[in-house]
Amino acid sequence: MDLTTVTGLTEALLAGNRRALARVISHIENNTDLARPLLAALYPHAGQAHIIGVTGSPGTGKSTLVNALTQVYRQQGLTVGIIAIDPTSPFSGGALLGDRVRMRDLAGDPGVFIRSMATRGSLGGLAQATADVIMVLDAAGFERIIIETVGVGQSEVEIASAAYTTVVVEAPGLGDEVQAIKAGVLEIADIFAVNKADREGVDRTVMALKMMLSLGVPEKFQVMHHGRMLPVEIPQARQDASAWTPPIIKTIATSGQGAKELVDAIENHRLYLEQSGGRLWRDRLRAATELRMILRDYLLENLLARTPPEALQAAIEAVARRDIDPYTAVQRLVEEVGVEVTAH
Repeated sequence: MDLTTVTGLTEALLAGNRRALARVISHIENNTDLARPLLAALYPHAGQAHIIGVTGSPGTGKSTLVNALTQVYRQQGLTVGIIAIDPTSPFSGGALLGDRVRMRDLAGDPGVFIRSMATRGSLGGLAQATADVIMVLDAAGFERIIIETVGVGQSEVEIASAAYTTVVVEAPGLGDEVQAIKAGVLEIADIFAVNKADREGVDRTVMALKMMLSLGVPEKFQVMHHGRMLPVEIPQARQDASAWTPPIIKTIATSGQGAKELVDAIENHRLYLEQSGGRLWRDRLRAATELRMILRDYLLENLLARTPPEALQAAIEAVARRDIDPYTAVQRLVEEVGVEVTAH
């Protein structure tokens, strides 16, 4: 480990050097030997940015909307870091990284930093790498950090848990009045943006969302981990009956219409979190979620390193032949390396 390199990169990043920022993120994405020392050095400098998650079904125009939001923030004099997550080909391992194409209007702006991240087929690894890059952008001094996810699914829910404000993007004419009904994203939405509002059916989409919200706003501060609640105390502020109700904002991202109203809603939610104690509560949940992700990955790597390759291969063959079920196979593998397993 080269501590001189760690110190040099850290100091350059904190001084606003973009090349140092890009190098630090590359170390984190590639999980090099310098990744953990860099994260440890930068962590005390983070904690000031407002983190915004933008998620929604493919085709809703998320990237164009992020582009419009960023332009509004830049007009207000705020710096913006963007993490655009693109799907990876399961065959070639490559990623289109097309979000940068759709955000070309932001190119050359010194107050904007865009980083595309490929999923690489990894759910947990992606979520942890994203959380680490968010922290680095925060430490680098970006005042607003926007995470744009691939679509709506479990990975997006995990990534959205890293955000203070989650914007769920809907659009009319996608074959369903509200895609969120099937995806179950009402629980993570702090704001709904109905994009492509110049299309036919926008009023039906807005009405369907209003009907969903009228059934009751779920407690969005609860996070489940493998069916179990994270052990985080609920602060007294969250017992207040006046919970946040997600507003519904109509936007036309291609023209920028509604972008200012959406930014206003995000900033109102930021103020609400600060005044209600919700930001501290979300910080606790983020810490709990992140610790569990790191612990899970660490224990898995440690277990695999102690498992003989031939034993793992034998278990794979036995499960494939259906000689044994996967749960029993895993129990035997961990018992072979001396780990006590308790049934649950």
